[in-house]
Amino acid sequence: MDAPTLAVWKFASCDGCQLTLLDCEDDLLMLAGRIKIAHFLEASSATVAGPYDVSLVEGSVTTPSDVERVKRIRAQSKALVAIGACATAGGIQALRNFADVDEFRSVVYARPDYIQTLARSEPISTYVPVDYELRGCPIDRGQLLELLGALLAGRRPQLPVHSVCFECKARGTPCLLVAAGTPCLGPVTQAGCGAICPAYGRGCYGCFGPVAATDPRALLAKLRALGMSADDLRRAFRTFNAAAPALAAIEETSEP
Repeated sequence: MDAPTLAVWKFASCDGCQLTLLDCEDDLLMLAGRIKIAHFLEASSATVAGPYDVSLVEGSVTTPSDVERVKRIRAQSKALVAIGACATAGGIQALRNFADVDEFRSVVYARPDYIQTLARSEPISTYVPVDYELRGCPIDRGQLLELLGALLAGRRPQLPVHSVCFECKARGTPCLLVAAGTPCLGPVTQAGCGAICPAYGRGCYGCFGPVAATDPRALLAKLRALGMSADDLRRAFRTFNAAAPALAAIEETSEP
């Protein structure tokens, strides 16, 4: 029986999530013995034509050619996994969604008429069905290995669905919002990072995107009580996951 094939694809991104896969080191070597890496230009120029059992897609869709390419990848992939904040929520480049892209293009490029770009930076799921998402900027190494191991074993991966607050309690970190009056997005952010920032006295920045079915009203009231203005709140939520649909609702609620 042929080994399952894995393909890794890059769209608009910094390559950090692909590097997380390479950083798996010994675990990656063990995994490589069970799968065939058919396309991964970050690691090798050798490629094998599809179809592919699993495709990992990093980066957001920002150009017309990206749209066509992601559709071709989806058609060749049994399972498609969006990895990282860019692929799952538009990434930092989705800040363009709140501005005039044509103005940016005219200022940055000497010949803007040569540049083909979309008005918005969108997650992969905007254009094609996505089977699984790995959140984060970058993704968590443990979650990546869990997902690939689960797909090889034919079971559903065990990925977090709770908030960062759960992780703070698990590691014994006092709540920064309550105990220190520090602004923190932990209550509305999906777990996965191990609550690293709160453990060192810094409020969560929301790297892993909004947790499912979040209700931001209580958190926004607390953040306002800590002195954050409507502009402060918009800036806090417009970071790694600017195009996440749930954040649009949060921003609407943040208006004075």
